[in-house]
Amino acid sequence: MTIVHRLPLSGGHVMHVEEHGNPRGLPALVLHGGPGSGTSPLLRGGFDPTRYRIICPDQRGAGQSTPAGSIAFNTLADLLDDLRLLREHLKVDRWLVVGGSWGATLALLHALDQPSAVAGLLLRNVFLARASDIHGFFAEAARHGGPDWRVLSNEAQRRQCPITVVLADIFAHGTREAQRHAALCWSGWEQHMSGANAAPPGDDAALQRLVSRYRVQSHYLRHECWLGAPTLLQRCAVLPAVPALIVHGTHDAVCPPEGAQALANILHGRAILQWAQGAGHDPTHPALAAAMKQALRDYADTQAFSASVP
Repeated sequence: MTIVHRLPLSGGHVMHVEEHGNPRGLPALVLHGGPGSGTSPLLRGGFDPTRYRIICPDQRGAGQSTPAGSIAFNTLADLLDDLRLLREHLKVDRWLVVGGSWGATLALLHALDQPSAVAGLLLRNVFLARASDIHGFFAEAARHGGPDWRVLSNEAQRRQCPITVVLADIFAHGTREAQRHAALCWSGWEQHMSGANAAPPGDDAALQRLVSRYRVQSHYLRHECWLGAPTLLQRCAVLPAVPALIVHGTHDAVCPPEGAQALANILHGRAILQWAQGAGHDPTHPALAAAMKQALRDYADTQAFSASVP
């Protein structure tokens, strides 16, 4: 069963939310990545729909939320406010929060913001939003991503600013052609780094969705996701003690495995770290998909996680 909600938010935004599975099942909030990517059936693939109430919101500007690609009134603080509003709207007391990449970032921040709302955390390929995580990704692109990335890098050097600022300006103020070119360039490098083999946009509408996604993402990265000080790692020192599992690919080139280990270290035994051997950032890798499915099965059985490897 699928239930669709259109939830009015501040600043003229409207959140698109889908509920799947059993309305009387364990509530699970599924947070997509990006920022700006939007939810997809892939993100709920590991859930048993007979046992879970699967709640999938599109964050501001993302997916089917409107206005699409909007960066006005779109900050980290806004997203956290939206999750509070969503829980109240759905009358959920506590939920398991599941997220990958940026979705894992937001899951941690939601647990810090509303500790009484979170019954457990299942995090995949966690993104810590450190300056090294953000700028390292684009530095590799400038070195190995081809002539288009060298042009962007040269422009950043000329302006004496990070490449994320150049990209954000293109997606906010550039011509339609420049935005589409930058979106294809970014998407190609992201697919290369994640180890995924997604097909390029097949039509004009798909390409425009890609532009909207990267407009939001570049807006967040330009501001280092509003997580400069204190950093996410520093904030997590006071993360509430709930069942928590971090599943991370050993070959993730987008979110370095060292970050997952750093998070596990600062949590001092309050989270289990499970490595998905041979996996990168692509959530469809068999090791990642199997680990997430097993974790969701364990949680449905016991409301806890184990360190067993599928």
